[in-house]
Amino acid sequence: MARKKVQGDIKLAAKNTNQKRLSNAERSAYFARREATKVLRTILQGDTWRRAVGSIKSLVYSPSVRNKRATYALVCQTLKYLPVIKDVFHTANVLSNKWKRQEELMYIILYDILFGQEALLAGDAEKFLLQKKDVLQAALAKLLKRKKVKHVSDLMKSYKISDLLKPRYARVNTLKMDIESALLEFKKQYEVCQDAMVSGLLIFPPRTDLHDHPLVKSGSVFLQGKASSMVAVALGPKPRWEVIDACAAPGNKTVHLAALMKGNGKIIACELNKERVKRLKNTIELAGATNVKVKHADFFNMSPEDPAYSKVQAILLDPSCSGSGTAVDRLDHLLPSYTADSDLNRLEKLAAFQRKALEHALSFPAVERIVYSTCSINQVENEDVIKSVLPLASSYGFELTTIFPQWPRRGHPIFDGSQHVLRTDLIEDKEGFFIALFVRKGVSPPAKHNRDVGNRLLALQRRKKRKINSFFLLRTLGLFL
Repeated sequence: MARKKVQGDIKLAAKNTNQKRLSNAERSAYFARREATKVLRTILQGDTWRRAVGSIKSLVYSPSVRNKRATYALVCQTLKYLPVIKDVFHTANVLSNKWKRQEELMYIILYDILFGQEALLAGDAEKFLLQKKDVLQAALAKLLKRKKVKHVSDLMKSYKISDLLKPRYARVNTLKMDIESALLEFKKQYEVCQDAMVSGLLIFPPRTDLHDHPLVKSGSVFLQGKASSMVAVALGPKPRWEVIDACAAPGNKTVHLAALMKGNGKIIACELNKERVKRLKNTIELAGATNVKVKHADFFNMSPEDPAYSKVQAILLDPSCSGSGTAVDRLDHLLPSYTADSDLNRLEKLAAFQRKALEHALSFPAVERIVYSTCSINQVENEDVIKSVLPLASSYGFELTTIFPQWPRRGHPIFDGSQHVLRTDLIEDKEGFFIALFVRKGVSPPAKHNRDVGNRLLALQRRKKRKINSFFLLRTLGLFL
């Protein structure tokens, strides 16, 4: 229905533009502005109410958006210029109530008029703003004068708006393709090299768009950042191991584990959210990771006493976090509310959840290695969580172990052993991650812990046996029909 309405608007736009049919470029630009409007409205509403609505990329690259590249560019550029656009509208005062109700579309069209592709503007809303072009340009000139700058680029600096560019990383999925073959294929079109630290991680220039590349669409290559790709490597699972990925969706780290294990062993990918389970399953199917079993459940309900997990040797724990370290990927720095500081109350609640999850992971009896990671730059979610569990970890026989010793950035020195944990820097590395590895001293857990677990398992078996005996006794007495 919405599509038919847009097509009707296009016909009307063509009629109002000297009865000429729209060119393919004009039609494409028209659709892109409408699709960008929907994405921008979702983002700005979520930002206003501080609700998680997904990243700009995830919204743009959803199946409902057809012209992804143009839509993505429009959303990003409009957000980038949004403070200027709002000030121009405020100064010009040209919007009636009718157009104010479509303010996101107005923002996008004004971006095109002042900074983008004015030649491809067609439609009623576009026609309205084009008629006000002189007033809008005069408002921009007043703004430049008020800010005491001569050029728009200088004006952007006065708003503290800048581009945070990072290389494009892509990880070769060795379950489907070898690294050399992937390199040869990409070198036909792109400038590409291998990362020195993470095997199979390829580096492309910033803004390289690989979303529609056949190797990405087939699951032979995954678009995954460097720090995210370091997490599974830090855990270092071996083939034939049993591993739990405690908070698995969307699944990039899960399938990386599967590749490191060469498709052998068993990975239990746990995810509580129903919609995220669907995405997790899609990722696993795309990767061809046949040794992964998806468990739609709460990690906290997976009991260490359950015999089903008695052979689990490694746990990857990448719990929900503030996401403050992924500002560049999510493009959060373009949002009106973006600030380096986060809501302290929310952070404390997240940290409490993260600490509880890590304590739970430490309690599994046969586990030898646990990686705790976040995409956060906040100490409260990182070093503070690790420090709080160190006594418990020690009682279970775990100690922190150095990962990627060649990496220069380490944890904040708030506890002994902080040099073992790893940080990536939001400015230097264009992403802020935290990774810590716990390794149990020796293969086996402490004897007391073994006895405790054994006693709990024995008690559980006895309770089951008593229930069975009681059932047959009651049946014998005729109390069950």
